[in-house]
Amino acid sequence: MKSIFQFLVLIFSITLAAQDPTDSKVTQQAIEQRGAMKQASLVKNLAFTSIGPTVMSGRVADVAVNPNNVTEFYVGYASGGLWYTNNNGTSFTPVLDSAPTQNIGDIAVDWSTGTIWVGTGEKNSSRSSYAGIGILKSTDSGETWDHVGLSDAHHISRILINPNNAEEVIVGVIGHLYSSNSERGIFKTVDGGKTWVKSLFINNETGIIDVAFAPENFNIMYAASWERARKAWNFDGDGKHSAIYKSTDAGSSWVKIGVKSGFPVGNGVGRIGLAVYNEDTVYALHDSQFRRPKEIDKKQSNVLTKEDFKTMSATDLLEIADKKLNTYLKDNGFQEKYRAENVKQMVRVGAVKPIDLAKYLEDANSMLFDTQVIGAEVFKTTDGGASWKKTHAHFLDGVYSSYGYYFGEIRVDPRDENGIYVLGVPIIKSKDGGASFTSISKENVHSDHQALWVNPKKPGHLLSGNDGGLNLSYDDGQNWIKLNDPAVGQFYSVYADNQKNYKVYGGLQDNGVWVADNDAKMNKGWQQSGQNPYESIMGGDGMQVQVDDRNPNIVYTGYQFGNYYRIDRAEGTREYIQPKHILGENPYRFNWQTPIHLSKHNQDILYLGGNKVHRSLNRGNDWETISGDLTTGGKKGNVAYGTLTSISESPFQFGLLYAGSDDGYIHVSKNGGGTWTRISDALPENLWVSRVVASKFKKERVYATLNGYRFDDFTPYIYVSEDYGQTWRNLGNALPAAAVNVLKEDSENENLLFVGTDSGLYTSLNLGNSWELFSNNFPNVAVHDLVIQPKAKELIVATHGRSLYKANIAPLQKMTKSVLLTSTHVFAIAAVRKNSSWGRSWSPWRKASTPEIKIPFYSKTDTKVAIGIYLGDLKVNAISIAANSGFNEAIFDVSFSEKGKKAFEKANKKSDLKAAKNGVFYLVKGKYTVKTSFSESEFEIK
Repeated sequence: MKSIFQFLVLIFSITLAAQDPTDSKVTQQAIEQRGAMKQASLVKNLAFTSIGPTVMSGRVADVAVNPNNVTEFYVGYASGGLWYTNNNGTSFTPVLDSAPTQNIGDIAVDWSTGTIWVGTGEKNSSRSSYAGIGILKSTDSGETWDHVGLSDAHHISRILINPNNAEEVIVGVIGHLYSSNSERGIFKTVDGGKTWVKSLFINNETGIIDVAFAPENFNIMYAASWERARKAWNFDGDGKHSAIYKSTDAGSSWVKIGVKSGFPVGNGVGRIGLAVYNEDTVYALHDSQFRRPKEIDKKQSNVLTKEDFKTMSATDLLEIADKKLNTYLKDNGFQEKYRAENVKQMVRVGAVKPIDLAKYLEDANSMLFDTQVIGAEVFKTTDGGASWKKTHAHFLDGVYSSYGYYFGEIRVDPRDENGIYVLGVPIIKSKDGGASFTSISKENVHSDHQALWVNPKKPGHLLSGNDGGLNLSYDDGQNWIKLNDPAVGQFYSVYADNQKNYKVYGGLQDNGVWVADNDAKMNKGWQQSGQNPYESIMGGDGMQVQVDDRNPNIVYTGYQFGNYYRIDRAEGTREYIQPKHILGENPYRFNWQTPIHLSKHNQDILYLGGNKVHRSLNRGNDWETISGDLTTGGKKGNVAYGTLTSISESPFQFGLLYAGSDDGYIHVSKNGGGTWTRISDALPENLWVSRVVASKFKKERVYATLNGYRFDDFTPYIYVSEDYGQTWRNLGNALPAAAVNVLKEDSENENLLFVGTDSGLYTSLNLGNSWELFSNNFPNVAVHDLVIQPKAKELIVATHGRSLYKANIAPLQKMTKSVLLTSTHVFAIAAVRKNSSWGRSWSPWRKASTPEIKIPFYSKTDTKVAIGIYLGDLKVNAISIAANSGFNEAIFDVSFSEKGKKAFEKANKKSDLKAAKNGVFYLVKGKYTVKTSFSESEFEIK
């Protein structure tokens, strides 16, 4: 009876309704839980190493510059934390790593006291704009941080500090991204964040995207409200509640302005950015979602467009000249089999209709870009908002396209009322008050611009923050210097090939796909050699990577929405391999991060998921569709939805396949796609399946992780099944609240699991019954993907904000049940090669080269552990370490102790032991034993 009751409780617990936003109290409890887990973790001493890259950087959210010393500034990255420089960007130091989040919307600094304010949660509304936890404040230049409120804000747009009273602060809050909430609007504190007053609130769907004050008068402020609603399948970034407000009492009260004044009103009003020159002169950058008037082309064009086919009859199509029809088909990428003669025959027999020649080109992504909105437009007022005029007569084409939700910043030169800068896909400037513009984007500057600082004292001195990091200009954008020192790449995926000196591949947000040797050094030496250790092999938003185990030059990768290629790196060629639907069939839907999987059973076989599973038997040259639609069917919207997100094939059986979708379905096929069975009915519904993983240790075992981020649901959904998904067990209950992105089985130990969430990295030593938090040189950052290189026994972590990390997990693979019961256990120790350079330096100006050996060991309790190093029976040295419960690592400098040296010389009277140049006697070649009271291990000096 007890087991049946427990089973019923389990089924009930995993079928509770999902999609409810996580309460801010739960989020705060999760922060406290992570803090406790950090202290108690059995793996808190396992060190991670950042392996970059740095060259392409990541999205900047804001910059704050010391007005009295412009070589000192802070840079806040959207998901990569806060970084400080006092040498004009030559180097940076992270200052937010001790905080619970690395997600930033805005920063503000009181330079007189060193007080830093961080508004957490990115201001953009992208598909990977992570929520924050409210306002963080540091009064010691980032040494420590306090949470000072607004914990349910999620996304914060702007922080303003009164230059005459640092305790008075204004905060603009956008609010939740995927759900409604009341903690949005403008908040004010007059006591440094101890208490807050909401001084402006519109409704639960409308927040504040920008706030700015008059430089000479803090009492005069302007704010921009933004009505937006994002879902996994749609983004609506405009509404009648998007508007401009004004305050004359330092943000204590607000009045809506701009009505009947020349500034747009109505449902098409989108995001608004503000730049205040003085009390009366303000620029407003508007992302207009009003449709452009249809232009009448006076010239009769002989070129067909897809719009022509939407209203065309079959008779009219058959009368089109073959040459004209073929031009349309070829120019729009129709497959070779679809040429005029074949298409006309299909129309004659009724297999396709003319409208199908338009639908063939349309999916959610193309429909988004096809939307002809007005886009970016600049307005100006010179009477404090009583009246507004658009500054330009022409469209600002190419600045926003139809995705202005991702941009919205404008700046005015504090020394020049007519000098303005508009940030979009390029960055453009005007010197005539917005009547005309020129681009100041250059070849070493990323195209997506998010933040800009204009020096109020030195004309032409700019700092631009963009999706590719930070750039510096001293000549008003004619030339730029790249300041990409921090490793803040926003990775979606990571892969490691099987070479001895294996290579690491990864796809990044808006920065393509890159590859490097796993031991690449992150320093500035490449600027001397001209060869960065990381090489770009694909543009766009970089996606998943698979590499042929037989030939590491054959790489499968691509960019967003399923645009994949087979690359031959040796030949320098690439073949486009996306599966194409049949003319007359609805277009396939491809997820932003379309899944691919190269079969381990046959490396010619590649799987790719749209809304159906596609399989190629010849490396992507040809495709067969081996499933029906494995989703709920999609939803009407401007974002591809109802798509597959994860594909896995069992290493035990070819054709034992699993597929998961963005709308909560998981299917299994045991016969190579012949039939599929849905196995997710008992799991929470409608959630994004972030991973489905066929176990490498048990044929019947499968893991699934679900992600509620797109409902602002941060519950950690992790499940395992031991019967092909017929029943599931919940593994996520013990984890702090944070959406789960990835689960990875270890390559050797079936009880060892790794999980990446939106706020960190965890491991389980007991098949998910309990979890341990990694924290040694690893911040609370979103983890998107994991890969284990089995020969090297290394875990590579793809973070979405801090690039890649690597750790040796060989000791964890040996932390079995029996080891965990012992008092101490010394794990395998890597050999070291003796080198004549030990203790020497090739230059008197450099430190001597000194060796070290890492001695990994387990301790059951917090205690002092004595470690002896023996050569045969001779004790040549001894060290002791204050060990923590769990994994530890002692560092041994490979030297003789004084006693050890004497004992060695006594036993080896003919030895000619000599001190190195630094006076240290290093151990001779040989095999050594490392001993504790309960365990021992060997290492060799070769």
